[in-house]
Amino acid sequence: MQETAPATDAAAAALRASGYRVTPQRLAIHQTLRELDRHASADDVLEAVSGRLPNVSLPTIYAGLDALEEAGLVRRVAAGRGAALYDARAVDHNHMVCRRCGAVEDLDASVELERVMGAASKRGFAPDDAEVVVHGLCARCAAE
Repeated sequence: MQETAPATDAAAAALRASGYRVTPQRLAIHQTLRELDRHASADDVLEAVSGRLPNVSLPTIYAGLDALEEAGLVRRVAAGRGAALYDARAVDHNHMVCRRCGAVEDLDASVELERVMGAASKRGFAPDDAEVVVHGLCARCAAE
């Protein structure tokens, strides 16, 4: 429980700093996503958080995830298929997506995104973020 209080305090501070109210729903959604410790859909979060918030709805989950993303507490993963996934690991990192089973895994690799952002700027686009998503077969699917 000692780890939970600092994480909750940090989440509350980040929400306030981004102009959001700190609500029990947002804090529970954040904590649940951290506890799931995987890339999760809003439906996954809804199922997992329902014990803490018995009357919570899917729109509340989406609104909470949007606020948490804006506050820099979670990342929406551009997996490219199916439902959007959310990652409690909000620090910059990239992802691998399996074309067969849809598994999404973190990819820690140094990538120079400045050239990509610069190229987008030269075409009149105003980029504010970029990430690399590697598509292919995960180790399990590749072995089959």
